Amino acid sequence: MDTQYSKYNKKKHFVQAVMFTIFRLFSYSIAVILFCILGFILVKGFHTISWEFITEAPADGMTKGGIWPAIVGTCCLMLGSAIFSFPIGVISGIYMNEYAPKGKLVNFIRMMTNNLAGIPSIVFGLFGMAFFVNYLEFGDSILAGSLTLGLLALPIVIRTTEEAFKDIPNSFREGSQALGATKAQTIWKVLLPSAMPRVITGLILSLGRVSGETAPILFTCAAYFLPHLPQSIFDQCMALPYHLYVVATSGTDIEAQLPIAYGTAFVLIVIVLLMNMTANFIRRFFVQKTR
Repeated sequence: MDTQYSKYNKKKHFVQAVMFTIFRLFSYSIAVILFCILGFILVKGFHTISWEFITEAPADGMTKGGIWPAIVGTCCLMLGSAIFSFPIGVISGIYMNEYAPKGKLVNFIRMMTNNLAGIPSIVFGLFGMAFFVNYLEFGDSILAGSLTLGLLALPIVIRTTEEAFKDIPNSFREGSQALGATKAQTIWKVLLPSAMPRVITGLILSLGRVSGETAPILFTCAAYFLPHLPQSIFDQCMALPYHLYVVATSGTDIEAQLPIAYGTAFVLIVIVLLMNMTANFIRRFFVQKTR
Protein backbone atom coordinates (compact mmCIF):
# COMPACT_ATOMS: atom_id res chain seq x y z
CA MET A 1 0.00 0.00 0.00
CA ASP A 2 2.79 2.38 0.93
CA THR A 3 4.61 1.50 -2.29
CA GLN A 4 1.58 2.29 -4.41
CA TYR A 5 1.05 5.55 -2.57
CA SER A 6 4.71 6.46 -3.04
CA LYS A 7 4.52 5.75 -6.78
CA TYR A 8 1.31 7.79 -7.08
CA ASN A 9 2.89 10.65 -5.13
CA LYS A 10 6.00 10.64 -7.33
CA LYS A 11 3.87 10.58 -10.48
CA LYS A 12 1.77 13.49 -9.21
CA HIS A 13 4.86 15.57 -8.42
CA PHE A 14 6.37 14.72 -11.80
CA VAL A 15 3.24 15.82 -13.69
CA GLN A 16 3.09 18.97 -11.57
CA ALA A 17 6.74 19.77 -12.29
CA VAL A 18 6.21 19.25 -16.03
CA MET A 19 3.13 21.50 -16.10
CA PHE A 20 4.86 24.23 -14.10
CA THR A 21 7.82 24.05 -16.48
CA ILE A 22 5.53 24.44 -19.49
CA PHE A 23 3.75 27.40 -17.90
CA ARG A 24 7.09 28.96 -16.98
CA LEU A 25 8.36 28.56 -20.56
CA PHE A 26 5.22 30.22 -21.93
CA SER A 27 5.67 33.11 -19.51
CA TYR A 28 9.31 33.51 -20.44
CA SER A 29 8.50 33.31 -24.15
CA ILE A 30 6.03 36.19 -23.81
CA ALA A 31 8.72 38.26 -22.07
CA VAL A 32 11.27 37.33 -24.75
CA ILE A 33 8.90 38.34 -27.56
CA LEU A 34 8.23 41.67 -25.83
CA PHE A 35 11.94 42.38 -25.36
CA CYS A 36 12.64 41.42 -28.98
CA ILE A 37 10.05 43.91 -30.24
CA LEU A 38 11.28 46.64 -27.92
CA GLY A 39 14.90 45.86 -28.74
CA PHE A 40 14.24 46.00 -32.48
CA ILE A 41 12.53 49.40 -32.18
CA LEU A 42 15.26 50.62 -29.82
CA VAL A 43 18.10 49.65 -32.14
CA LYS A 44 16.40 51.00 -35.26
CA GLY A 45 15.00 54.17 -33.73
CA PHE A 46 17.58 55.28 -31.18
CA HIS A 47 20.00 56.69 -33.77
CA THR A 48 17.23 58.90 -35.16
CA ILE A 49 16.44 60.50 -31.80
CA SER A 50 17.87 63.97 -31.32
CA TRP A 51 16.78 67.28 -29.85
CA GLU A 52 15.89 68.55 -33.31
CA PHE A 53 13.87 65.41 -34.05
CA ILE A 54 11.82 65.94 -30.87
CA THR A 55 11.30 69.70 -31.15
CA GLU A 56 11.05 70.45 -34.88
CA ALA A 57 8.26 70.01 -37.42
CA PRO A 58 8.50 67.68 -40.45
CA ALA A 59 10.20 69.08 -43.53
CA ASP A 60 11.08 68.17 -47.12
CA GLY A 61 8.16 65.83 -47.68
CA MET A 62 8.63 64.31 -44.22
CA THR A 63 12.09 62.99 -45.10
CA LYS A 64 13.71 65.47 -42.68
CA GLY A 65 12.76 67.47 -39.63
CA GLY A 66 11.08 66.22 -36.51
CA ILE A 67 7.79 65.10 -35.00
CA TRP A 68 6.97 67.82 -32.45
CA PRO A 69 3.47 68.56 -33.89
CA ALA A 70 2.66 64.82 -33.80
CA ILE A 71 3.79 64.56 -30.15
CA VAL A 72 1.65 67.53 -29.13
CA GLY A 73 -1.33 66.20 -31.10
CA THR A 74 -1.06 62.75 -29.50
CA CYS A 75 -0.91 64.24 -26.00
CA CYS A 76 -3.94 66.44 -26.74
CA LEU A 77 -5.95 63.47 -27.98
CA MET A 78 -5.01 61.31 -25.00
CA LEU A 79 -5.85 64.10 -22.56
CA GLY A 80 -9.15 64.81 -24.31
CA SER A 81 -10.17 61.14 -24.34
CA ALA A 82 -9.30 60.82 -20.63
CA ILE A 83 -11.36 63.92 -19.73
CA PHE A 84 -14.34 62.37 -21.53
CA SER A 85 -14.04 58.68 -20.63
CA PHE A 86 -12.75 58.81 -17.05
CA PRO A 87 -15.64 60.59 -15.25
CA ILE A 88 -18.36 58.92 -17.33
CA GLY A 89 -16.75 55.49 -17.01
CA VAL A 90 -16.20 55.77 -13.25
CA ILE A 91 -19.74 57.05 -12.61
CA SER A 92 -21.20 54.29 -14.79
CA GLY A 93 -19.17 51.62 -13.00
CA ILE A 94 -20.26 52.95 -9.60
CA TYR A 95 -23.90 53.00 -10.68
CA MET A 96 -23.79 49.43 -11.97
CA ASN A 97 -22.29 48.07 -8.77
CA GLU A 98 -23.75 50.31 -6.06
CA TYR A 99 -27.12 51.61 -7.28
CA ALA A 100 -28.55 49.53 -10.11
CA PRO A 101 -30.85 46.71 -8.94
CA LYS A 102 -29.25 43.34 -9.59
CA GLY A 103 -31.06 41.61 -12.40
CA LYS A 104 -31.65 41.70 -16.12
CA LEU A 105 -30.96 45.43 -16.53
CA VAL A 106 -27.45 45.25 -15.10
CA ASN A 107 -26.70 42.05 -17.01
CA PHE A 108 -27.87 43.69 -20.23
CA ILE A 109 -25.75 46.80 -19.64
CA ARG A 110 -22.74 44.62 -18.79
CA MET A 111 -23.24 42.57 -21.96
CA MET A 112 -23.49 45.73 -24.07
CA THR A 113 -20.36 47.12 -22.45
CA ASN A 114 -18.44 43.94 -23.24
CA ASN A 115 -19.71 44.03 -26.82
CA LEU A 116 -18.66 47.67 -27.10
CA ALA A 117 -15.14 46.73 -26.01
CA GLY A 118 -14.96 44.15 -28.83
CA ILE A 119 -16.02 46.44 -31.66
CA PRO A 120 -13.16 47.11 -34.15
CA SER A 121 -11.67 50.57 -33.83
CA ILE A 122 -12.42 51.45 -37.44
CA VAL A 123 -16.14 51.20 -36.62
CA PHE A 124 -15.62 53.81 -33.89
CA GLY A 125 -13.86 55.95 -36.49
CA LEU A 126 -16.78 55.73 -38.91
CA PHE A 127 -19.23 56.53 -36.10
CA GLY A 128 -17.12 59.48 -34.99
CA MET A 129 -17.01 60.82 -38.53
CA ALA A 130 -20.78 60.43 -38.98
CA PHE A 131 -21.82 61.77 -35.56
CA PHE A 132 -19.17 64.13 -34.22
CA VAL A 133 -17.68 65.41 -37.47
CA ASN A 134 -20.81 65.67 -39.66
CA TYR A 135 -23.96 65.60 -37.50
CA LEU A 136 -22.67 67.75 -34.60
CA GLU A 137 -20.57 69.75 -37.09
CA PHE A 138 -17.36 69.64 -35.05
CA GLY A 139 -15.45 69.05 -38.28
CA ASP A 140 -12.10 67.29 -38.43
CA SER A 141 -10.86 68.45 -35.05
CA ILE A 142 -9.18 67.48 -31.81
CA LEU A 143 -12.60 67.56 -30.14
CA ALA A 144 -14.09 65.02 -32.55
CA GLY A 145 -11.03 62.78 -32.31
CA SER A 146 -10.94 62.95 -28.50
CA LEU A 147 -14.62 62.07 -28.17
CA THR A 148 -14.20 59.14 -30.56
CA LEU A 149 -11.17 57.82 -28.67
CA GLY A 150 -13.07 58.39 -25.42
CA LEU A 151 -15.82 56.08 -26.64
CA LEU A 152 -13.15 53.51 -27.46
CA ALA A 153 -11.70 53.74 -23.94
CA LEU A 154 -15.04 53.90 -22.11
CA PRO A 155 -15.76 50.12 -21.81
CA ILE A 156 -12.39 49.44 -20.18
CA VAL A 157 -12.89 52.18 -17.58
CA ILE A 158 -16.45 51.02 -16.82
CA ARG A 159 -15.56 47.35 -16.35
CA THR A 160 -12.43 48.10 -14.32
CA THR A 161 -14.33 50.46 -12.01
CA GLU A 162 -17.17 47.98 -11.53
CA GLU A 163 -14.80 45.14 -10.67
CA ALA A 164 -12.81 47.37 -8.31
CA PHE A 165 -15.93 48.29 -6.33
CA LYS A 166 -17.21 44.71 -6.42
CA ASP A 167 -14.05 43.46 -4.68
CA ILE A 168 -14.40 45.87 -1.73
CA PRO A 169 -15.77 43.96 1.31
CA ASN A 170 -19.32 44.80 2.38
CA SER A 171 -18.02 45.49 5.88
CA PHE A 172 -16.66 48.80 4.57
CA ARG A 173 -20.15 49.85 3.46
CA GLU A 174 -21.87 48.55 6.61
CA GLY A 175 -19.36 50.17 8.95
CA SER A 176 -19.59 53.55 7.23
CA GLN A 177 -23.40 53.58 7.17
CA ALA A 178 -23.52 52.40 10.79
CA LEU A 179 -21.61 55.55 11.73
CA GLY A 180 -24.30 57.67 10.07
CA ALA A 181 -22.80 58.26 6.63
CA THR A 182 -25.11 58.37 3.64
CA LYS A 183 -24.64 56.08 0.66
CA ALA A 184 -23.10 58.91 -1.37
CA GLN A 185 -20.71 59.81 1.49
CA THR A 186 -19.75 56.14 1.85
CA ILE A 187 -18.93 55.91 -1.85
CA TRP A 188 -16.99 59.18 -1.92
CA LYS A 189 -15.11 58.89 1.39
CA VAL A 190 -14.65 55.14 1.82
CA LEU A 191 -15.18 53.09 -1.32
CA LEU A 192 -13.67 55.35 -3.98
CA PRO A 193 -10.30 55.80 -2.19
CA SER A 194 -10.10 52.02 -1.71
CA ALA A 195 -10.91 51.35 -5.37
CA MET A 196 -8.82 54.19 -6.80
CA PRO A 197 -5.62 52.16 -7.48
CA ARG A 198 -7.54 49.77 -9.77
CA VAL A 199 -9.57 52.60 -11.27
CA ILE A 200 -6.34 54.38 -12.20
CA THR A 201 -5.07 51.13 -13.68
CA GLY A 202 -8.17 50.91 -15.88
CA LEU A 203 -7.68 54.49 -17.05
CA ILE A 204 -4.05 53.85 -17.99
CA LEU A 205 -4.94 50.63 -19.80
CA SER A 206 -7.55 52.51 -21.80
CA LEU A 207 -5.13 55.32 -22.63
CA GLY A 208 -2.51 52.77 -23.61
CA ARG A 209 -4.98 51.35 -26.10
CA VAL A 210 -6.12 54.65 -27.62
CA SER A 211 -2.59 56.06 -27.84
CA GLY A 212 -1.74 53.67 -30.67
CA GLU A 213 -5.04 53.76 -32.57
CA THR A 214 -4.93 55.01 -36.15
CA ALA A 215 -8.37 54.27 -37.64
CA PRO A 216 -10.47 56.46 -35.28
CA ILE A 217 -8.30 59.56 -35.74
CA LEU A 218 -7.93 58.91 -39.47
CA PHE A 219 -11.63 59.77 -39.96
CA THR A 220 -11.99 62.48 -37.32
CA CYS A 221 -8.92 64.65 -36.79
CA ALA A 222 -5.57 63.45 -38.12
CA ALA A 223 -3.74 65.56 -40.69
CA TYR A 224 -1.24 64.16 -43.19
CA PHE A 225 1.12 67.11 -42.82
CA LEU A 226 0.64 70.02 -40.41
CA PRO A 227 3.88 71.86 -39.61
CA HIS A 228 2.31 74.10 -36.94
CA LEU A 229 0.64 73.36 -33.63
CA PRO A 230 -3.16 73.40 -33.23
CA GLN A 231 -4.60 76.60 -31.78
CA SER A 232 -7.89 75.23 -30.43
CA ILE A 233 -9.83 72.01 -29.94
CA PHE A 234 -11.58 72.66 -33.26
CA ASP A 235 -8.33 72.40 -35.25
CA GLN A 236 -6.87 69.33 -36.89
CA CYS A 237 -3.67 67.85 -35.53
CA MET A 238 -0.95 65.41 -36.37
CA ALA A 239 -0.65 62.27 -34.26
CA LEU A 240 2.16 59.77 -33.77
CA PRO A 241 0.24 56.61 -34.86
CA TYR A 242 -1.01 58.19 -38.09
CA HIS A 243 2.35 59.87 -38.72
CA LEU A 244 4.05 56.49 -38.30
CA TYR A 245 1.62 54.92 -40.77
CA VAL A 246 2.17 57.73 -43.29
CA VAL A 247 5.96 57.76 -43.24
CA ALA A 248 6.14 53.96 -43.36
CA THR A 249 3.74 53.46 -46.29
CA SER A 250 3.48 56.71 -48.27
CA GLY A 251 5.70 59.40 -49.65
CA THR A 252 8.20 59.95 -52.42
CA ASP A 253 11.24 58.42 -50.70
CA ILE A 254 10.34 55.50 -48.47
CA GLU A 255 13.97 54.61 -47.74
CA ALA A 256 14.69 58.10 -46.43
CA GLN A 257 11.50 58.06 -44.35
CA LEU A 258 12.08 54.67 -42.67
CA PRO A 259 14.50 56.03 -39.99
CA ILE A 260 11.86 58.63 -39.13
CA ALA A 261 9.26 55.86 -38.84
CA TYR A 262 11.45 53.92 -36.41
CA GLY A 263 12.15 57.09 -34.43
CA THR A 264 8.43 57.85 -34.26
CA ALA A 265 7.70 54.33 -33.00
CA PHE A 266 10.43 54.73 -30.38
CA VAL A 267 8.97 58.01 -29.12
CA LEU A 268 5.45 56.53 -28.99
CA ILE A 269 6.69 53.59 -26.90
CA VAL A 270 8.53 55.97 -24.55
CA ILE A 271 5.37 58.07 -24.08
CA VAL A 272 3.33 54.98 -23.20
CA LEU A 273 6.10 53.78 -20.86
CA LEU A 274 6.24 57.15 -19.07
CA MET A 275 2.46 57.11 -18.76
CA ASN A 276 2.54 53.64 -17.19
CA MET A 277 5.28 54.71 -14.77
CA THR A 278 3.21 57.73 -13.76
CA ALA A 279 0.20 55.47 -13.24
CA ASN A 280 2.26 53.15 -11.01
CA PHE A 281 3.35 56.14 -8.92
CA ILE A 282 -0.24 57.36 -8.56
CA ARG A 283 -1.41 53.84 -7.71
CA ARG A 284 1.22 53.47 -4.98
CA PHE A 285 0.21 56.86 -3.59
CA PHE A 286 -3.43 55.80 -3.24
CA VAL A 287 -2.47 52.39 -1.84
CA GLN A 288 -0.35 54.02 0.89
CA LYS A 289 -3.07 56.59 1.55
CA THR A 290 -5.71 53.92 2.17
CA ARG A 291 -3.54 51.92 4.61
